[in-house]
Amino acid sequence: MSDPLANREVIIEMQPYGNLVKVSAFDVQSLTEVSIQAPKGTAQEIMKRNALKRLEYVLRKKGLIA
Repeated sequence: MSDPLANREVIIEMQPYGNLVKVSAFDVQSLTEVSIQAPKGTAQEIMKRNALKRLEYVLRKKGLIA
């Protein structure tokens, strides 16, 4: 299965808030931003993957990717 976000520029930001980390993913092409929250001890790769999956879901729902 190919990655639908492979040819898109996505900016990832992680901001700690107490015991949580807010992870934002921003698709530059469509100006779409999503965010998730995760416990502070969660591995960065897992947080990044989950944010990208949510971004993919939103872009599919909007009809911006196939």
